[in-house]
Amino acid sequence: MDNDAAPPNPIRRFLQWAITPPQSYGVYLAGLILIFTLSFYAGTLKPKHVPGPPPTAPSAPRS
Repeated sequence: MDNDAAPPNPIRRFLQWAITPPQSYGVYLAGLILIFTLSFYAGTLKPKHVPGPPPTAPSAPRS
């Protein structure tokens, strides 16, 4: 029996590449920039305003 393992899939190869020190700094920085831009974009979106209940008519005081 040979111990020939199947070639690693592309995701595993990318993760092994991304955790080595020079690349990990870039991946971390890219993640921070991505999170910042997405949160900035989400903050600039205008919320949909749901119309509130209609104002109630003033009522006469009951005596």
